[in-house]
Amino acid sequence: MTDPGKIATGAFDYHLPEENIPRYPRSEREESNLLVYNRGSLKHDVFRNLSYYVPEGHHMVYNNARVVYARLMFRKDTGAEIEIFCLEPQKPADYEKAFQQKEQTEWQCLVGNLKKWKGHSLIQSLTIKEQRVTLRARQLSRNEQYVVVHFSWDNPHVSFGQILDDAGKVPIPPYLKRESEPIDKTRYQTVYSKIRGSVAAPTAGLHFTEDVFRSLEEKNITSSEVTLHVGAGTFRPVTAETAEQHDMHTEHFSVSRDAIEQLTENQPHLLAVGTTTLRTLESLYWLGVKLSGQEPGDGKITLEQWEYRELRGDMPVGEALDHIRQYMVVHDLDHFEASTRIMIVPGYPFKLTGGLITNFHQPRSTLLMLVAAFVGSDWKKIYQHALNQDFRFLSYGDSSLLFPKST
Repeated sequence: MTDPGKIATGAFDYHLPEENIPRYPRSEREESNLLVYNRGSLKHDVFRNLSYYVPEGHHMVYNNARVVYARLMFRKDTGAEIEIFCLEPQKPADYEKAFQQKEQTEWQCLVGNLKKWKGHSLIQSLTIKEQRVTLRARQLSRNEQYVVVHFSWDNPHVSFGQILDDAGKVPIPPYLKRESEPIDKTRYQTVYSKIRGSVAAPTAGLHFTEDVFRSLEEKNITSSEVTLHVGAGTFRPVTAETAEQHDMHTEHFSVSRDAIEQLTENQPHLLAVGTTTLRTLESLYWLGVKLSGQEPGDGKITLEQWEYRELRGDMPVGEALDHIRQYMVVHDLDHFEASTRIMIVPGYPFKLTGGLITNFHQPRSTLLMLVAAFVGSDWKKIYQHALNQDFRFLSYGDSSLLFPKST
């Protein structure tokens, strides 16, 4: 493995013109451009023809995370507007339980215009399903990055999930340089999204439609789903000089027992839809290796940023997944839940992922480093071709299908 301390982040910089960053999605999802990289060769098509390029026998894995309308706006009597961006539930810590809470809950948040919030409660009057609700937000604690906010409301018939659905705004990326609009409620969401908890969309899936799914099924391409809740850290720029110096954010994921079985049966022909799915698949391998040794004493299963460098990497994939399956059987679990900070950079030894569908990412980002790890130095050729052909980049941009030379 390559020493991350010797990987200069500046090597993943490139010039991205503003005109290549669309502020709105295309009129039709499947009309996005598709750049196919197949072991060194490049081909240009449209996404509706994806099935032509997915080999028979491959198994596609989707991230079914659903974006939460996580931005709540409060206005003080002075007129100052304060935005509270709900990132992760603290009490209860489980996403679905937090959405179901009645009357109160606590969340880790980012706060816009924080200097104007002097410690008193913020109040907002809402109408949820024709019921009046008074929502209050109070600071509990803060550090350099986050504020823990206690939310309370005076209607026991209304859940926090309903408040976010009705009063929250879609957390579109800051580089779109606009406020969220009604179109974002449908288009900044995959058609197969199910499990609420993400504050950013798994954008590789935004191009899929029922017609695309139908064409894949006609080719007998099978599929399964995982859930990784995309965090706001995915937008954080890399400012460190080396990959080792970057502090990778934590993301939580869940995989069903049935999905584990399907991954075992279909590897090594797994095609990850999105970098979030790829991170989940690769994390599963290393966590299986960890569980082969000793169970976590606190019951929390986590993979740290560079931990894979210290673990045994010669364990067969089926054996690693079997350790997860055994853990689930022993603990009578339907879903394997864990968190990961894995940072995938050039030199990383891919274990489960044989192909990747992904959008085009920001310069000097952890996602671009992941792509570079997957296709090698050809990432430069891929990105230059996309720029030359006026591809759209980032969240509402075009797509790529990548098969590395090593598979």
